[in-house]
Amino acid sequence: MIEIVLRGRGVAKFRGEGEALVTRQGISFFGGVDPEMGVVRERGHEIFGADMTGRVLVFPKGKGSTVGSYVLYQLRKNGHAPAAIINVETEAIIVAGCILAEIPLVDRLDADPISTIRNGDWIEVDGRTGYVRVRRG
Repeated sequence: MIEIVLRGRGVAKFRGEGEALVTRQGISFFGGVDPEMGVVRERGHEIFGADMTGRVLVFPKGKGSTVGSYVLYQLRKNGHAPAAIINVETEAIIVAGCILAEIPLVDRLDADPISTIRNGDWIEVDGRTGYVRVRRG
């Protein structure tokens, strides 16, 4: 088993773990994600049809409407939130949504998470310390 430890900026101060779901494209939670099912529904998106429920979602940054923050909260209420989010560089929509929904959020890692983390890796995210542990087996 390979284990990689990354360090970044802890943004939403919660902890979570799960299987990685990685995309090189930004995500718009408002209109791009089904808040009832946790599935990416943006046509043409690299992970179209993927279920983020209980997974660690790794993507560059959010995009779109400020309503996306509320969609993250809806995902939590509906039991379909990601276990954690890792961004290259996060922004206000994702930050607010993660804090409301108590989803751990880390960004500015010491290595590019999109090229370091692979789909299926087991990821532990500590939003308090900014540590990310990647296990590949």
